Amino acid sequence: MRPMISHALLVDEEIEARAYQLEAVNTSLDSSTLLVLPTAMGKTAVQWMVIAETLRSSNGMALLIAPTNALVDQQHRGLERVMNLPENETIVKITGSIPPAKRKGFWGKHRIVVATPQVVRNDAIKGILDLSNVSLLVVDEAHRATGNAAVAQVGDLLINANNKATILGATASPGWNESAVEQVCEKLHLKGIHVRGSNEPMLKPYASNLDVEEIRVPVPNELREMARPLELWLEAIVDRERRLGHYLRSGIITIGGLNEAMSRVQQAIAREERMAYRSAGDLGMAIRLYNISNLLVCQGIAASREAMRRMNERLRQKEKGEKKLREFLEDPRIRNLQNELEKSDEIHSKVSFTRRVVRQEISRNPDGRMIIFANYRDTVTAIVSFIEDIPGVNATPFIGQSSRSGQDGMSHSEQINRLDAFRKGEYNVLVATSVGEEGLDIPRADLVLFYEPVGSEIRTIQRRGRTGRHDSGSVYVLIAQGTRDEGATAAAAKREEKMLIAIKRVKHKRYSFNPDLEMLSTFKVIKENEIIDASDFVIAERERLREELEPVDETPVEDVVAESKEEFPDIPPERRRRGGQSGLEEWY
Repeated sequence: MRPMISHALLVDEEIEARAYQLEAVNTSLDSSTLLVLPTAMGKTAVQWMVIAETLRSSNGMALLIAPTNALVDQQHRGLERVMNLPENETIVKITGSIPPAKRKGFWGKHRIVVATPQVVRNDAIKGILDLSNVSLLVVDEAHRATGNAAVAQVGDLLINANNKATILGATASPGWNESAVEQVCEKLHLKGIHVRGSNEPMLKPYASNLDVEEIRVPVPNELREMARPLELWLEAIVDRERRLGHYLRSGIITIGGLNEAMSRVQQAIAREERMAYRSAGDLGMAIRLYNISNLLVCQGIAASREAMRRMNERLRQKEKGEKKLREFLEDPRIRNLQNELEKSDEIHSKVSFTRRVVRQEISRNPDGRMIIFANYRDTVTAIVSFIEDIPGVNATPFIGQSSRSGQDGMSHSEQINRLDAFRKGEYNVLVATSVGEEGLDIPRADLVLFYEPVGSEIRTIQRRGRTGRHDSGSVYVLIAQGTRDEGATAAAAKREEKMLIAIKRVKHKRYSFNPDLEMLSTFKVIKENEIIDASDFVIAERERLREELEPVDETPVEDVVAESKEEFPDIPPERRRRGGQSGLEEWY
């Protein structure tokens, strides 16, 4: 029988007792904290325990904000299930679907509110919400607290209203460098960091076995031939912008280089340089060319065809039209491409591999669940059409709420219903864009397939975490050979490697007193029908899971004669330096 958490405001036997989570609760109750745990390792349970203890020890309100309506609904249902509140106290969820006039009556009547950050920011600014009553702010997916984002503004608004409030920011991936981690901490006024990696002794017993396999697929020559005229056109534009000093990067053309060039051109326009106006139009054309040519070789006919159709639809919907878009679509090279796309069937190798993987998984595990991630809605639509004729497959798309270029998004209720249907097994394949990456509790996603890699370490970690949440799982990443897919794969791997180092460096800079387990006095653990103090449970687990040191070789040094360097190799530098510290080799 697994040990369970017991607390005055938690339903017994709803939260499994894990020592590393209780350690995180202890830190989070002491001061405002950035909590970094691997995906599927129980950040949500930590949030719930911190909420319960805060409500028990104070008269204020606990406010939990999550970035999407789907996550708000998920957190609301979870809290209703685990919180043991008095009958006169209820938990409410507030999203933008509720008009401001009605929202005014919601605030102040509930001790636990789950909401989107935009609603909290807007209502606090308008005076509808009094943040001085908030004792605890929990920020789910805290890595979004950057720049001028609503979640970042909520941190400032709360501290201005109540500087004694505690903030808990939870994420699996706050950023790959120190500045990104620092920004999250500063925006949310976090004093300390609690971070644990999946390879640490306290976490290892709970980490699911996750098999990640990168599959490199060839790009058919027909697709490369279709993309070649666009690539030549793109190269000509970039060569001109290099001569003008706008595009500065050497090597292959990248979207980052194009965006940097556009930024320089905008600055030149601000200085009233006449040549910059043409450059702005040309670079806009170059970005379209870059996206379409890469869409062809990385994803294939269907996604490219849908993208071109959306461009034409957008042009038709504009009364005055868009001059540069019209020029782009009327160019003979683009007309030829559109004709080829309209009469061609899908030939990309990723399609055949995706069909094969889905067919094999259905055959092996008919009751399993699969998630396929794609960057573009057009690709999502295409993938659903490719696999829906496979026997046993019932696939459904899952996209964001916003409507783009004539393509409607999914409403809040549609998203919730679609996820519920997926959990219940009405659908067994979920084909999702980035909206499906963060925080979704889909416990039986046995396989995740990346239709293309992403260069962001945050999105890579979030996507990968959709499988193996309660059992072993498999992840396939499809990489088109000789395309930007390969660069995105390398970039994400390098950034993920640096992420923990960056977090630990920032942690070393920040002072946060952490009383060892003193904040767990009201938590108990039910273990084999025995009730024990949570702190005693954590101490026992630390001892049980402590890694044994290797036996010391007591052979006198003077009696040992090394016959070769191979017999006693040098200790590598990374084993001699402090955790989070870089060596010279990092700068090569």
